[in-house]
Amino acid sequence: MADVMPSSSASAASPTFDEVFCGLLPRLYRRAVMLAGSRYSAEDVVHETYLKLAQRPQRLLAHPEPYAYAFTTALNIARDAYRRNGRQVLVDAVEGFEGEAAPEDPAAWDGGLERRHAELEAVRMLGMLTHRQAGVVILVDLDGYTLDQAAKILKVHRGTAARHRARALDRLRAHLIESAQGRTGR
Repeated sequence: MADVMPSSSASAASPTFDEVFCGLLPRLYRRAVMLAGSRYSAEDVVHETYLKLAQRPQRLLAHPEPYAYAFTTALNIARDAYRRNGRQVLVDAVEGFEGEAAPEDPAAWDGGLERRHAELEAVRMLGMLTHRQAGVVILVDLDGYTLDQAAKILKVHRGTAARHRARALDRLRAHLIESAQGRTGR
């Protein structure tokens, strides 16, 4: 990312491309890990996203929701990488991001192990979905967008987004049921 310092009058008027993109990085990295399956693949996806968006920075700056625009680009890059590589391989561990706060009760805090386990499980389960399905689930269920907003971000019809989400949730539910039955010995 550029090391050029903007003038103080220019930065007060409107943010630069690098400022906007850097503001999106923590959230974009977290979602890229979920899409790509590993921290290292996610770094590649985010880097490629930066390079692609930097070709036409005015599009990101003019977009009403820069995160949505950057996420869509990252989703497309992750899907293209998946297709190019033939198959996706998940890793056993995902290293955390800095800035996580400990809970109020220090005695109840387990060092973040429970949260890390939940993140790993989410990455593993999202890996069972297609990129479109994972994208809709991330946008609607994790990022809090409505189904209409997610459809607009992904540039698909609302019904298509709803169908992708329904199929994704059905697949995840079926997997959870199979896992629960396997643990009980049925």
